[in-house]
Amino acid sequence: MNVLIFGASGMVGQGALREALLATDVDQIFVIGRRPLVDHHERLTQLICEDFTQLPQVIEQLPVIDACFFCLGQSSSGMSEQQYHALTYELTLSAAQALVQKNAKMIFIYVSGAGTDSSEQGKSMWARVKGSTENVLLDCGFSAVYLFRPAVIQPLDGILSKTASYRIFYQLMPPLFPLLKRLFPQHILTTRDMGQAMLNAVRYGYPTSILEVKDIATLAKQ
Repeated sequence: MNVLIFGASGMVGQGALREALLATDVDQIFVIGRRPLVDHHERLTQLICEDFTQLPQVIEQLPVIDACFFCLGQSSSGMSEQQYHALTYELTLSAAQALVQKNAKMIFIYVSGAGTDSSEQGKSMWARVKGSTENVLLDCGFSAVYLFRPAVIQPLDGILSKTASYRIFYQLMPPLFPLLKRLFPQHILTTRDMGQAMLNAVRYGYPTSILEVKDIATLAKQ
């Protein structure tokens, strides 16, 4: 299969990229981002897009893609709803529309978040925007769309978050993760879980489009 990853420099995206590189059934991996990654591999092709208004033109350069792992995301902290909508809903939809025109048989996996508001009517701004993004993706025309809603994600394999506050949090958390996983098994995932679950969604499918933490954990183990 040929896989496209958005947000490969982020924590979840790094996990998806690592697992895709380890997978023997992934033929080629394409990454679209603003800056080049330090990773180099014969099966990895990087496309630089500094201006995401040019995203459809960059996507047009791709060969047939079987699955897109959309791991691109940003905290809503300090943003207006209009700003967050542009960076979340509009950017994701721009990519999805260009990709579905290229190959409607593609499987699209979107990393959302626990607490996302599918009704789009709740008080939480980020949850409404994520909810509207999920809803529009379901109607884009892909053969399958899977909406991942993780909560706490434990980074493994030297993976780091790009967000400074998150990096500090994860530097302090390792001694506590084993205890937290025992106490809250339905809330803790790892970057390996996320990457494996994305690949398994493409390989085997899943009964529901919205995957909460327990669904992601189940799919990662298939």
